[in-house]
Amino acid sequence: MKDSLKQTFVPTLSLFTSAGTLLCCALPALMVSIGAGAALAGFVSTFPWLVALSKYKLWTFGISGILLLVAGIMQWQARYLPCPADPAQAKACTRLRRISLGIYLVSLLIYLTGFFFAFIAPRIL
Repeated sequence: MKDSLKQTFVPTLSLFTSAGTLLCCALPALMVSIGAGAALAGFVSTFPWLVALSKYKLWTFGISGILLLVAGIMQWQARYLPCPADPAQAKACTRLRRISLGIYLVSLLIYLTGFFFAFIAPRIL
């Protein structure tokens, strides 16, 4: 797999899986907590797959967590890899690393938000 594809594919995949955790758990909890239960019912009737996603939240969070871990390891290993000597390619390489790190951090934030609402908030509220 090309390095540039590898540096963007796994973090982007982890972004989508962590967004799934946000949709399954954080969004419904937020809607209920602000009193938008009817809006949640309409949302679930429009997107019925959310019920299945919520039913298998352990699998959803497990797979997403594994992908985030793999993406984090890849980020860590690639942090000191050399960029090309050509100034234009070196600039593109540096930019790609910043974008990849940004995608990873957003994914991690989304995952932790979903994790809080799925597993921690029900126990303290």
